[in-house]
Amino acid sequence: MRTPIQMFPLIIFALSLLSSGAARAEEGWPRHITSVKGEMVLKKQPERIVSTSVTLTGSLLAIDAPVIASGATMPGHRIADGQGFFRQWGNVAAAKGVKRLYSGEPNLEAIAAENPDLIIVSATGNDSALPFYDRLAALAPTLVVNYDDKSWQEVERVLAQATGKETEAEASIQRYAQREKEVKAKLQLPPQPVSALVYNPHIHLVNLWTPESAQGKLLGSLGFTLAEPTAVVRQASQRLKRRDIIPISGENLVTGLTGRSVLMFAAGDKEQAALLAEPLVANSPAVKNKQVYALGEDSFRLDYYSANNVLTRLEQLFSGK
Repeated sequence: MRTPIQMFPLIIFALSLLSSGAARAEEGWPRHITSVKGEMVLKKQPERIVSTSVTLTGSLLAIDAPVIASGATMPGHRIADGQGFFRQWGNVAAAKGVKRLYSGEPNLEAIAAENPDLIIVSATGNDSALPFYDRLAALAPTLVVNYDDKSWQEVERVLAQATGKETEAEASIQRYAQREKEVKAKLQLPPQPVSALVYNPHIHLVNLWTPESAQGKLLGSLGFTLAEPTAVVRQASQRLKRRDIIPISGENLVTGLTGRSVLMFAAGDKEQAALLAEPLVANSPAVKNKQVYALGEDSFRLDYYSANNVLTRLEQLFSGK
């Protein structure tokens, strides 16, 4: 039998284990995260995050998550910089050394080479790597985030839970909320309701933002009212799996733009002029009365950075001062 003196080192060791375990519990790791693909367990706070979604990369940057590499869109596109990162946060990604891995279909070898401890995937959209989920999950814990039914603030909070960046997320959300309050007090809204949309003049396609979209939620919080699409347009949208957009084209364009004003996302002067010249919408109330406004090319996908840019543009367009 061991003497009390001999037992003392063992007692100290046991107490140190209890102490370290309590510290980890206080830090909140491991964490059980629920996503589109069910529950996942993150044993420790991620240090090497790879984002397969260029849309979600901006939100990761906004909460100062350790994103080391990201998928991209086509470089030099009107909404993207030379790396294919969205213009609203491209300079932030460059300052933090975020590596561009690929554009288009995910490059699994490039992702694996980064030795990630967390991979981020979007559930919908052109940047979704969901078909590759099983292969990605074999490389590292993989979180699937659905952004088509959330505000950018809600997306930040989902990502913050998985990265331990709750404080940073709430700080960015509160900074925006204060600025939104200041801008809202200055706005003199255009004729309501509004049709908020993205327009592709090459294929005569309009994607209407729904109230469930991040864009619709932003406008609603500022006092804008979204126009109700016609029954025909709503029925056509029910075939889609996405909840943030309603596509209208062809003959549906004639009656699809029901708003008294139009707010064009992902648009500059060129896109605004193209919509005003679109013969299929010539009789819509907003086009007839020239109540069509472009909110900037960097408003395509909303995150902390682009939402602030939208506030700036709305203040420029509709400020009473």
